[in-house]
Amino acid sequence: MMRQIKPALTILLTFTVVTGIFYPLLITVLAQVIFPHQANGSLITQNGQVVGSELIGQQFDQPQYFWGRLSATGGAAYNASASGGSNLSALNPALQTEVETRLAALKAADPGNTAPVPVDLVTSSGSGLDPNISVAAVNYQAARVAKARGLSLDQVNTLIQQNTRGRILGFLGEATVNVLELNLVLDKIQ
Repeated sequence: MMRQIKPALTILLTFTVVTGIFYPLLITVLAQVIFPHQANGSLITQNGQVVGSELIGQQFDQPQYFWGRLSATGGAAYNASASGGSNLSALNPALQTEVETRLAALKAADPGNTAPVPVDLVTSSGSGLDPNISVAAVNYQAARVAKARGLSLDQVNTLIQQNTRGRILGFLGEATVNVLELNLVLDKIQ
């Protein structure tokens, strides 16, 4: 029996060291060398202070800011430690209430806007942390933001175009805008 336990323990110890120490250390070093920005959380800094991440949305509900997707995370909005979708079906009354509440907030913030509301402004993403919205969702809000900031619509549209990210590999998904980055650019020009 000892002849079987000794090789088994040796293999266990060897694989524990290789897969539990050496491999993670190698991947961490490679990530820090090749992709340091991404490996450290894709942090956005302004005046030397971290203000957010390119990968995690933030709560904006003032009229002078573009609003992102709703957050379905537990505890607090955009809580990265509680990532997850609401998993509410289309027939769930809670989802209907959530959509109606957001529609009312959008209409109250911009009562003159009669355009159809893009779906990503009234629903949450699968992770509940999505930092990006569609170009249609940004364009829907452009007049409200321009008016609240005292800017022309052309100025805001130019900023939107400058902060629009194209499709992944040129054909996957749709063009998007990172809400935090766009709002930070707007803050800089004020």
